[in-house]
Amino acid sequence: MFNRVTFIGNLTRNVELRITENGVQIAKFGLAVNRHLGKGDNGEPKEEVMFIDVTVFGRAADLAYQYLAKGRKVLIDGRLQQDRWTTESGENRSRHIVIAETLQFLDSPNKETANGDKESGDKTESPNDNAEGETNNADHKSAKPNPTKKDRQ
Repeated sequence: MFNRVTFIGNLTRNVELRITENGVQIAKFGLAVNRHLGKGDNGEPKEEVMFIDVTVFGRAADLAYQYLAKGRKVLIDGRLQQDRWTTESGENRSRHIVIAETLQFLDSPNKETANGDKESGDKTESPNDNAEGETNNADHKSAKPNPTKKDRQ
């Protein structure tokens, strides 16, 4: 099976970072992706916007927290994952999220970052360090340990 997605979009909110009891960094943020649909009857461009929840692990999560903020443009490469849960009223719910394996910051240099520092240029990061400190292959064939449902909440 092949499960790979790539998106370019803008953050809809600032990055939220948390660290699990095992020391794994988890960053979450929203991404707005525009799809151009041509021109409408009035000649103006038509667009459709898709809102995507993104989760990043490890060193890439830390860098996303340091350098990304609402409005920043980023390229995300990763996989889709379905989260399922049952509400307090007993209803089954689900949603798809993107687990980012590679981030590339696309904004021009010298934009202010989330912590107010000036960024010196584009950055690309992939989660090369897993929870045990081992290095994954550059082509991401080594699987990063999946967090438990408790870790993702």
